[in-house]
Amino acid sequence: MIELEGVPELIDPVMVAAFEGWNDAGDAASTAVGHLDREWKGEVFAALDAEDYYDFQVNRPTVFLEGGARKITWPTTRLSVVRVGGPKPRDLVLVRGIEPSMRWRSFCNEILGFAHELGVEMVVILGALLGDTPHTRPVPVTGVTSDPDLARTMDLEETRYEGPTGIVGILQEACTHAGVPAVSLWAAVPHYVSQPPNPKATLALLNRLEDLIGLRIPLGELAEDARAWQLGVDQLAAEDSEVAEYVQSLEEARDTAELPEASGEAIAREFERYLRRRDGQPGGHATDSGSSQPDTGSGPYLRDTGTGGGPGGAAGRPRPPKPSPKDDAPATDPPQPEDKDNDPDPKDEPKSED
Repeated sequence: MIELEGVPELIDPVMVAAFEGWNDAGDAASTAVGHLDREWKGEVFAALDAEDYYDFQVNRPTVFLEGGARKITWPTTRLSVVRVGGPKPRDLVLVRGIEPSMRWRSFCNEILGFAHELGVEMVVILGALLGDTPHTRPVPVTGVTSDPDLARTMDLEETRYEGPTGIVGILQEACTHAGVPAVSLWAAVPHYVSQPPNPKATLALLNRLEDLIGLRIPLGELAEDARAWQLGVDQLAAEDSEVAEYVQSLEEARDTAELPEASGEAIAREFERYLRRRDGQPGGHATDSGSSQPDTGSGPYLRDTGTGGGPGGAAGRPRPPKPSPKDDAPATDPPQPEDKDNDPDPKDEPKSED
């Protein structure tokens, strides 16, 4: 039994989780939860035992000095709680950590134990994947669930994916089997510019989370960071004609695929979203903007994804990679990113899901 001391009774709590690693391309998902924790001044109330779930040769502890004394920070997963004020206050339970190295079922059971004790009504898991998407277009964010009723009532996709998965997929299925409503939100990160940070993808995830849970999220400088990020990638891409041509081909494919969706109903939905946000942060909706008004952050990097390296791979002037067959995507989730802790062999790198 999990004992929670010092945590007040929560109001309509929703758990929002993200994990560094394979499910976190460009660090977009973990940065989004970190943003919520920072903006709403979250208070950590629990941390999982690092010895139970992490291989310290893979996720190494770090040493730091504090007041002249040496201290160690162990890789783990921490839970914090934030209260969002307003006419209808609500609490969020934030879960942020690293994808565990072992004992995933026990890991998920611990998370679900906290969710049960706190009365969590829904679990939202954020993820980010590498995809064939141009950096000049709005970031695609896909909402998926294993619950057909939830898919219908919340306008989500019911997942039909089969294949390798990460901790996001495992936790979502664990929630479903435990009877806890669970949703995964996935942002697609351009595979030719995968190094973190990616504030545009982070912004897109937060915007979609706003729609899902009905809360206004303070964006701070994130929208401006996203614009600066896109401008920086624009400049680097323009220096290489092959990259520029490749980006143009992605743009054409994206625009052609989305043309049939430009219906009156789709436009009406986007207009409703605009009306809900117009009194909020200016210019902060990454999923609504086009290339003429880029939502883009600092630190752009381009890499040659043909090497199959992780986010720590070579940066600089890439050659556009050739599209690979979409035959090896992870389970439950949309296509997945590389593991940033261990650069995988190209044959192990997750591919995009149809």
